[in-house]
Amino acid sequence: MSDLHVDDLDAEDAKLVTLARGAAGRVSQTTGAAVRDAIGRTYASAAVDLPSLRLTALQAAVAQAFAAGAEALEAAVVFGAESDEDGLKAAKEISSDVTAYSVIRKEVNRLA
Repeated sequence: MSDLHVDDLDAEDAKLVTLARGAAGRVSQTTGAAVRDAIGRTYASAAVDLPSLRLTALQAAVAQAFAAGAEALEAAVVFGAESDEDGLKAAKEISSDVTAYSVIRKEVNRLA
């Protein structure tokens, strides 16, 4: 159990939680993710589960950031899952020092 809650996050990281939750809700999924790049732009996504393409929510958010030209990532949030190893690996390929959290309900765990 974590001692950290969503209310303890700074405003920018709390915004990522809101975006990740919203991304999941738009497509009726339980998980979503959001990332913030080095200049403050944000990208959010739910998982992609098509017959020809499967991405975790964090992989999809990282792919959006990369496609938009993000040179670095400051933070990432996975909402509704304890972890996302494949997505975290993708985020670290852009920024090895990215700060990442998982959020389930309002409980926050630091992933990186």
